[in-house]
Amino acid sequence: MSAIPMHQLQDRTERGLEMEYFIPGGKTDESETLGAHRDDHYLFFLVESGSAQLMIDFELISFLPGMLYFVLPGQVHHRIDNEAAYGWFLAVDTGLLTPEQRLVFEQRLTLQRPIVLLPDEQERYHNLLQQLYLHYSSDAARPFYRQVLYSLLQAFTGVVAAQYRDAENTGGQLSRKAELAQAFKTLLTSHVRSVKSPSDYAEKLNVSTAYLNEALKKISGMPVSYWIMQEVTLEARRLLYYSQLNVKEIAYELGYEDHTYFSRLFRQHTGMTPLAFRRLYHE
Repeated sequence: MSAIPMHQLQDRTERGLEMEYFIPGGKTDESETLGAHRDDHYLFFLVESGSAQLMIDFELISFLPGMLYFVLPGQVHHRIDNEAAYGWFLAVDTGLLTPEQRLVFEQRLTLQRPIVLLPDEQERYHNLLQQLYLHYSSDAARPFYRQVLYSLLQAFTGVVAAQYRDAENTGGQLSRKAELAQAFKTLLTSHVRSVKSPSDYAEKLNVSTAYLNEALKKISGMPVSYWIMQEVTLEARRLLYYSQLNVKEIAYELGYEDHTYFSRLFRQHTGMTPLAFRRLYHE
């Protein structure tokens, strides 16, 4: 594998949505059988009974009954086990979510956590997803098929976004610093390969570097430079583990002309050299 595969939802469907009810031993997504990969779309999971495991960016996420979860576009993941799980799986094009919903899902600087639903909440989700699935599986040539499909999907993604917002106790108007932290996270994800300077991010956000640092420390406890290097090293670890690119090629992919400088940075922030990391996790 020369690089981490990026799976495109449009290669599998023109509707911008795939949906299944998974059962023990079943395939939630045919691409899962191909190993670790990224998607250009969102994934949503609701485990109704049994258990399952998913590896996301080097963190093992375990699912128990009543757990709700999502995977962001670009996150490297692969299925570990779903041999005893029943539940729902949706792959959703980013364009089918509202900007407000995406803001809730994409604001995190650290990996998102599953939400455990109460029994009555789980029943409401099941009923909503069942209605969505019935329409999704019906004749696509029916009048207003897509309008109804996307309305039902919006109901689901809206409820999930609200559930995550409530779980984080961030209801109501976001503070200026919280909004700034969210905007920084969005910029960081899309620009980290070309932009490494805190002052450059501050300029893009039309604030001073000092204020951006203050906002990030307030919201996350860590400064801008920390989160830039976290994103760099995470992407480097992905490429070291899941691709066959050498260190020099990975350094170039991440915007470093000097691969020895990149290796020093990686060691400084992870405690090991890039090659040592690759050997350790490929043993």
